[in-house]
Amino acid sequence: MIKVEDILRAYRHGFFPMADSREGTVSWCQPYQRAVVPLDSFRPSRSLRRVIDEKRFTIKINSVFEQVIRACSQPRSTEQETWLSEEIIEVFLKLHHLGLAHSVESWQDGELAGGLYGLSMGGAFFGESMFFFERDASKVAFAWLVAHLKRQGYLLLDAQIMNPHLERLGAVEIPHEEYMAQLEYAFGKKISFV
Repeated sequence: MIKVEDILRAYRHGFFPMADSREGTVSWCQPYQRAVVPLDSFRPSRSLRRVIDEKRFTIKINSVFEQVIRACSQPRSTEQETWLSEEIIEVFLKLHHLGLAHSVESWQDGELAGGLYGLSMGGAFFGESMFFFERDASKVAFAWLVAHLKRQGYLLLDAQIMNPHLERLGAVEIPHEEYMAQLEYAFGKKISFV
């Protein structure tokens, strides 16, 4: 069973956990190229700005963390399995109770419409996963997260592994060595998410 200390140690050294299925084996990943979202240069697309301006979604943080992580753990429509095992979910629930893991939620008409969760350590936020039930809900939560991290003084938003969705949201890939330098600098800050 993964312990909280295992997670904290792993993230400090540039690793993160992924499972091969819901009940499967957990592996520790450390990509050669790391996806990060440059906080200073992030700009929502014109279409996302329109959605934000429409105010269809209300943002809340940490109100239904377990519901968010369990929604994130559902396999995508194009996949059979999930990388978010029950073991990973359980340790992140503990991290949430310790005030280290957080959810950003988009609500519409009193219902959870989408969101994301991640881990906050020092001046780094490690974005773990996103989901949506309503179109654009997770994107609005993501844009809110970036603005919040900037306001709080965070230095690093780690998106872990690049994919087309993250690329559209403004993520870029950097070499492992550069990532570790940014990570070490970010860990030198003491910043509160809430």
